[in-house]
Parts: sequence; C-alpha cells; structure tokens
Amino acid sequence: MPLVTSEAMLLAAQKGGYAVGAFNVENMEMAQAVIAAAEELQAPVMIQTTPSTVRYGSLALYRANVAALAKAAKVPVAMHLDHGNSFELAAQALREGYTSIMIDGSHEIFEENIALTQKVVAMCKPNQIPVEAELGKVGGKEDDLNGGAGGYTDPLEAKEFVKRTQVSSLAVAIGTAHGVYVGVPKLDVERLKEIRKVVEIPLVLHGASGLTDESVRECIAEGICKVNFATELRIAYSDGIKQVLSEKPDVFDPKVYSKAGREKVKELVKNRMQVCGCQGRA
Repeated sequence: MPLVTSEAMLLAAQKGGYAVGAFNVENMEMAQAVIAAAEELQAPVMIQTTPSTVRYGSLALYRANVAALAKAAKVPVAMHLDHGNSFELAAQALREGYTSIMIDGSHEIFEENIALTQKVVAMCKPNQIPVEAELGKVGGKEDDLNGGAGGYTDPLEAKEFVKRTQVSSLAVAIGTAHGVYVGVPKLDVERLKEIRKVVEIPLVLHGASGLTDESVRECIAEGICKVNFATELRIAYSDGIKQVLSEKPDVFDPKVYSKAGREKVKELVKNRMQVCGCQGRA
C-alpha cells in the first residue's frame, strides 16, 4: 500500500495500549528487513532516517526505497524524519514525500524550541503531515546527536509545550540515551506517569536500543505509543556481515554478506515488535 502518515497508527496504539516500533535504517537491506518483519507479524511500522543518514544518501533516495517496499506490502508503513535538526531539513523532507516529520529543538531554550516547532507544525498542517517534537534532552551520543548527560522532561512544561505547538506526538526524556549504554540505565517511570496525566497526545521513547524488554513494556504500560530503535539494528546488520566474511573471507559479492546482515536485522525487528505488542495490529 502507499506510504501512510504516522498519526492514525499512533492514535490506534494509544487506544490499544501498545506501541508502534520505529526503526532507523541506513540502506536498502535494512529497509527490506524491517518491512519483511512487519509483514510476517502483521504489524504497523515506521521507518526512520536521521540527518546524518540523509547526508550519506539523500531524502529522495531513502524515500524512494521505502515507498517501493511499502507499495508491495500489505501493512501500513510510515516514512519518518528522525531528529530533524532544522526547519530547512523538515521542509525538504516534506517536499520529498516523508509522511511524518520530527523537529528536534530540545537543544534550544524552551521558548526557542516552541517557536521552531510551531513553525514546522504550521508548514506541515496543510498537507496533514504529523509532527513529532522533543522536550527535555535524551542523553548519549549517536551520529550528530549529542545529548550529553541528558535533561529530564518537566511535566508542566510538557503540558504548555503541547498546547502551544499543537504537535501530534512528543518525545520525552526520562533517562534513556542514544547510542550504546554505559552501565544500566535508570528510567524515571514516575516522571512518565506525571507527563501522561497532563499530556493527551501519543508519547515517544527514544534511545530504546539496550533497554531491557521489561523496561520497554513498563514504559508502554504508562503511555508510550512509539518506541525508537537504531543502534542495535546497526550492530545486528554489521554482525551478520562480519560473520560471513569471517567464515568465508574470499566472498566478494555484496549480495551474499548483505543478505546475512538483512536476516539479522529482520529477526531483531520481529523481537522488538513483539516487545512493543504491535504484532497483529496492522
């Protein structure tokens, strides 16, 4: 089916008490793996690209790959700009046909984050494209993202932010981090509960790679409707390739080792979808 927006799938997840898995991809094989997993489990899915991934290829290239795969799929697929870092990039993604946009102004002061987010929401509204924003700062470092030690989302600020920006979903900072965790993350689930009391739109959890299944499920039970996975997909894809090249060092056909990477990603994505509880929800 054609690409769909993320709004309906996230509202359905909110109503149904599960979360939609949102997966960052770096190439065609990873996109194939994610959609193949979604088809097998009959799950709605979001495929994401970050600014650094876009620089590696282009918005048009990634969108074309995902759109072609989605067209042949029988499950809803949304194409999402993850951590859009400027109004200009958000505008480019909108023009290229992305069906979900994130503008990340979390590194700005509160009022500047609001102003930037309002601008992107106003731009996307005529095309009915939903906008995700972030309040607080998810810690860690991955690609261009450097949240340092992070900064927690204040529930009352979240309420005001959503009211003034009219975003469709909100990424919250409750102790997660991008990249590979050093030590065991301690999530502030009580903070998430307080945010949920005053914010009605779907909430998003970033930095889920490396969290325990129990932690992810607990966050979903307290109102998370979208869970982002990135780092562990990269690791899985690379592990598949490394295994083939280790066992068969003379292999030179990219299709051979890329297929192994693709299978590793597919199995991981299926697991994460089951943790999110979105299987059978397409």
